[in-house]
Amino acid sequence: MEIGRQTELAVIETHPVQYHAPVYRCLEQQFGIHTTAIYGSDFSVVGSLDREFGRLIAWDSDLLSGYSSLFLSRVKDGGDASPEKLSGHSVSAALRRANPKAVLLPGYSLSFYRNAFVSALRAHAPIIFRGETTDHARRRCAAKTWLRDRLLGYFYKRCDALLYIGVRSRDHFQRFETAVAGKLFYSPYCVDTSSAHPDEEARLRFRPLQRRRLQIREGQIVLLFSGKLSRRKGTDLLVTAVGQLPPDLRRQVIIVFLGSGEMDVFLKQLAAETGVETRFVGFQNQTQLSPYYHAADLLVLPSRHSETWGLVINEALHHGLPCVVSDAVGCRPDLILEGVTGETAADWSGSGLASAIQRAIPLTGRPEIRQLCRERVKAYSVQNAAGGIAEAYRFVARPLRR
Repeated sequence: MEIGRQTELAVIETHPVQYHAPVYRCLEQQFGIHTTAIYGSDFSVVGSLDREFGRLIAWDSDLLSGYSSLFLSRVKDGGDASPEKLSGHSVSAALRRANPKAVLLPGYSLSFYRNAFVSALRAHAPIIFRGETTDHARRRCAAKTWLRDRLLGYFYKRCDALLYIGVRSRDHFQRFETAVAGKLFYSPYCVDTSSAHPDEEARLRFRPLQRRRLQIREGQIVLLFSGKLSRRKGTDLLVTAVGQLPPDLRRQVIIVFLGSGEMDVFLKQLAAETGVETRFVGFQNQTQLSPYYHAADLLVLPSRHSETWGLVINEALHHGLPCVVSDAVGCRPDLILEGVTGETAADWSGSGLASAIQRAIPLTGRPEIRQLCRERVKAYSVQNAAGGIAEAYRFVARPLRR
């Protein structure tokens, strides 16, 4: 879409993201805030090679309708096809064109976002920050922690509003007491379920058919992993954990790997060596996910590090699917209620994960648990996420502040 009336909120982002675009659409259509997304590139729309998925990815969800957008570069014209390569040097010109009342930044670690931050400061536009902030995702030495805190303290002080996406995000911000005072707003991390089929009626329809397609026997317990098959996601820990289950239980369990990535061949070899039954169904796009969630009994996300949130947990809970996670998964304090919506592995080992899986199995096949899962994630909605941004926007765009 082209920019029409004057932009009220300009979002500066590397590329259209399937989890963010519905929020910007909601800001425009439900909250009446004219939103323009300034994207560094269109590679997520036209398709590009995803390094961790190890294949060409083009999302099949609607990424552009319902709000205004402009692209600083396009792949067909020789534009970069990865966030790390985008410079953001042309953001200043785009901001002058949009002339927004406020700017929303969803990140700070890439050079694109650092240049966008400087451009927003030079344009004297109030800055709203909403990112995957946390302290748990990576272990850092004391020197790196000190330096990171100094840089983030400066960055937060220069922002006019800060949006936390969950418990760990809020705790991170509150460490910077003087920099964030009076500027915190809540905008939960969310997934858009409008193109999914997460309800019980869909489960009755999809589950038997999908399990037959996957050649799952009657009574088998399906553990679903959904995401990039990488070491940081702990995919090998899942195979090892199932191999350590008691023999009678191990024979009932099958792992379905929904995704692709660097660990694909290794996982197949490991499964063969340990006698763990698996299915590898490859990458599936957003609109194809519901049948797999309904066919499963538990979702397992045993990430080792860098899992700042874990939106597959939101997707699973919307489908009524309990989850087993490692403590490295950022959304654990928000969405995992032990013994109700899932379980947490005590440590990053096969035995710790195996124990958590055993504790979670009694949650499977119970309609009341599926209902509690859906209730737990209900507040993590597109509307509530957009509502938090709208509240922050109205705060920073007040005439007195401008």
